Amino acid sequence: MARILIAEDEPAVRTFIQRALQGAGHEVECVGDGSDALEALARARPHRAHDLLLTDILMPVMDGVSLALLAARDAPSLRIMLMTGYSDQRERAHGLDAIIQDILLKPFTLDELVMRVQAVLDMDRN
Repeated sequence: MARILIAEDEPAVRTFIQRALQGAGHEVECVGDGSDALEALARARPHRAHDLLLTDILMPVMDGVSLALLAARDAPSLRIMLMTGYSDQRERAHGLDAIIQDILLKPFTLDELVMRVQAVLDMDRN
């Protein structure tokens, strides 16, 4: 079981992801934007740090790319996955391979989500 933080501004998508990952046995915390995600990551360290940050790229207040850069700076061992429904937003993540483990394209199925999250969690983080 992993501790996963979801940053997603669309409530229906956030709920779908939360239920899918909880159903796979993970502990899931959800927030609606990047700023709230940074606060949640900081609150959790060091006692109950998150294993994975799953964030939408396009969000109000702070987008997922900015969030990923700050989260990786503050927690280098945190695994990070981005999500997007827009191909032009995927290009914004180009060059972030050192900190981003995967980019999940919306729409995705429950099975694809669970499989891709598990693959990222299984990656060696030397």
